[in-house]
Amino acid sequence: MPKKNLIIALVLYVLSAGISFTAFSYFAKGSLATNLNPKNIDDPEETLLSSLLNITPGEAVDQACPLNGAYYTATEKNAWEKRRPLFVMIENTPDSRPQAGLSKADVVFEAVAEGGVTRFGALFYCAAQYQELTLAPIRSARTYFVDWASGFNLPMYVHVGGANVAGPTDALGQIGDYGWEGENDINQFSVGYPTFVRNYNRIPGKEIATEHTMETTTEALWAVAAKRDWTGTTPERVVARKTIPAATWASAYKGWTYEAETFSASSTSKIAYDFWSGYNQYSVEWNYDSNTDSYKRNNAGEAFTDINNDEQIASKNVIILFTTEKGPINEKKHMLYGTTGRGKALIFKHGQAPIEANWTKATREAELQFVDVRGKNVELARGQVWISVLANDSEVTY
Repeated sequence: MPKKNLIIALVLYVLSAGISFTAFSYFAKGSLATNLNPKNIDDPEETLLSSLLNITPGEAVDQACPLNGAYYTATEKNAWEKRRPLFVMIENTPDSRPQAGLSKADVVFEAVAEGGVTRFGALFYCAAQYQELTLAPIRSARTYFVDWASGFNLPMYVHVGGANVAGPTDALGQIGDYGWEGENDINQFSVGYPTFVRNYNRIPGKEIATEHTMETTTEALWAVAAKRDWTGTTPERVVARKTIPAATWASAYKGWTYEAETFSASSTSKIAYDFWSGYNQYSVEWNYDSNTDSYKRNNAGEAFTDINNDEQIASKNVIILFTTEKGPINEKKHMLYGTTGRGKALIFKHGQAPIEANWTKATREAELQFVDVRGKNVELARGQVWISVLANDSEVTY
């Protein structure tokens, strides 16, 4: 082949390769879980994780989840006992909706992050063993979410950076002070790709800004934990001047109290509240569905769904936790919420009138508890627990 033709062929090859790579990169820039979690498969038993679990048809579903009392198989329990829960920061701006993963969270905390914009701290453990879950969009740490996470016996705390303005809202400083960087902190800035990816196409047909694109999966996060030897055993540590020996996560976590008997539904079919007056994009409404014995969530008047499965978020328990609210206290509009001590709570389950209860949390690392007027633990329904944190003077209609 003449030298001139060889050069032309080489140039054409390079151009073709470049165009092919660009096209592949664009069209393959989909969900991280498209590769790791084939969520479009009709039969979930065909997914990678469920086949590894090898759940046999007819296996008894009689093992209670320590986080919310829901029942699972012994196979799933054996899987979660090798791990600690994930406590994941997920945002809730209108541009970030629909989020990924919340329908399978065992417990969700919800509070204002700044400027009236709410954020979620979601615990993934029992429901996340059967099938790998995409989680998105991941956002930054806030001090009060760190405090609530602290009551769950060193779960993996998953976030993208965090508030770092000097003072009481310095979540990153607190994480360092608590020693979490060597025990349970999974910060995107210290982990990076491929555990975390910027997926600009995570909501098909919707153009989203960079801050709404951070995505990961439950298995990717637990893989990081395993690599760091952060397994189902919590390390020895000192709490309130007392040495807490190393122990399995479940043995050191007491958890809430759950119902053992049947129930009867009544007339409380709708719950509604605002976090801040006038911020209607974050208005919440729960509607009781007697067919599923759960409360289905609307945000800003629209069904609040999980993009992983297109299901509307449905919780067995809706808890309104009233506490002190302070802020904005700096130029970043950061907030502070009371997380320890005692306060009022409304607990909704089974479509019944709410239980007027108290929440208690003696210290940052103490478990959050819900007690009735007699001081006895309130029995929750078995299934997802959703806790919305509102200022003491907030109005809830039902």
